[in-house]
Amino acid sequence: MRVYLIGIVFAFVWSSPAQDFGSENLAPYLPSPQLVVERMLEAAQIKAGEMVYDLGSGDGRIVIMAAQKYGASAVGVEISDVLCQSTMKKVNALGLTSQVKIIHGSALKVDLSPADVVTLYLLTSSNARLKPNLEKYLKPTARVVSLNFGMPGWKAARVETVHADRQTHTIYVYEMSRRSLDIKSK
Repeated sequence: MRVYLIGIVFAFVWSSPAQDFGSENLAPYLPSPQLVVERMLEAAQIKAGEMVYDLGSGDGRIVIMAAQKYGASAVGVEISDVLCQSTMKKVNALGLTSQVKIIHGSALKVDLSPADVVTLYLLTSSNARLKPNLEKYLKPTARVVSLNFGMPGWKAARVETVHADRQTHTIYVYEMSRRSLDIKSK
């Protein structure tokens, strides 16, 4: 079953017109199940008015839900122009343009200093590449929520699991003020 799922993922990823996997693209586009998005945002403990950044925002489901359900402002950072355009159409149609912004660009080059929460669904190696920016820009009260792949060298404040679409997903929640180094993964 696992080989079958991996085959489906690779077939989907490599056939998608939105893919351009290179040095600035940190992971393939693979949408998170809606239940997982809900649990990630719950785990982040978002408060109304906070700023949420989703790095590798794909179709925008995280930034849209953060705005709709939590009253947050949200910024999606996406390298695929096709996904940025389709997400902006959804944001416009939902009347969320005052709350949601989509940046077409690299997550490696964005200023994260306004963020209260950063969400990620990237590879562990990509998380490692982003870690210096997170440490540089995020304030001590910020939270980082990563799906399925941990942040090397950081100790999660909480780890949760959620079952969706016949898979178990792991949600890692890091609090910048409490991310003390995890000696095992350093």
